[in-house]
Amino acid sequence: MDKAGIDLCVLSVTTPGVQAEKDTATAIRLARQANDVLAGEVRKQPKRYAGFAHLPMQDPAVAADELERCVKQLGFKGALINGQTGGHYLDADRFLPFWERAADLDVPIYLHPGEMADQPAMFAGRPELNGAVWAWTADTASHALRLVFAGTFKRFPKARVILGHMGETLPYLLWRFDSRWACWLGETLPPDQLPSAIIRRHFAVTTSGVCDPGALAAAIGAMGEDNVMFSVDYPYEDTPTAAAFIETAPLPPGVREKVCHGNAERILKL
Repeated sequence: MDKAGIDLCVLSVTTPGVQAEKDTATAIRLARQANDVLAGEVRKQPKRYAGFAHLPMQDPAVAADELERCVKQLGFKGALINGQTGGHYLDADRFLPFWERAADLDVPIYLHPGEMADQPAMFAGRPELNGAVWAWTADTASHALRLVFAGTFKRFPKARVILGHMGETLPYLLWRFDSRWACWLGETLPPDQLPSAIIRRHFAVTTSGVCDPGALAAAIGAMGEDNVMFSVDYPYEDTPTAAAFIETAPLPPGVREKVCHGNAERILKL
């Protein structure tokens, strides 16, 4: 962090975490333990570290309580969820109590790739497409779109989601989502009800794992300069490479300040 000029990192538990645990009681215990350990590290260097809660999504009500504990008692800035849990995506009705609590707490949920619930035929015989090369992007983008089309944000107008990897391809397809959704419905929607409007209103994206100036310009153009945040994706990406990318990206000074720190300070209340 010092060598790269990074002042603060928000830390989280990576894939798959306790979401892979078959026993709910064990998942609850381990999630709470992980959060307590992380809180201890943040307390050692509160000006350099912040935390995202790790949640036992096997039990959405308990997950909601743990999120509240982490935010109100441990000072965490939201939660990071690693994809599906037991084959259930976050648009399912079982997660409504969780979304209600997250909205009431006014903290974002970082939707991170996780282990896929199954192996679709489209990946058969092509193992190189699995994981971070493509499958996790497709799964996470689909997860986010499930929330959009399920009406999650209509139910919970204060809910906010963060996507990494420059938005998991969603920013580049906003026009098509609007066009094909109108075709599916057979009617024209008001502008504020279009998928693109919902995504811009309720999602932010980070640069994590995508050190590409062209992709950054496209993300800012699609999502707006207030919805894009710098992130490294450490330890999966190289910190000096990510820092050099953002320092040399052709951004106006005001936009650079928002992407490098201002948006994160506002969205995460840093």
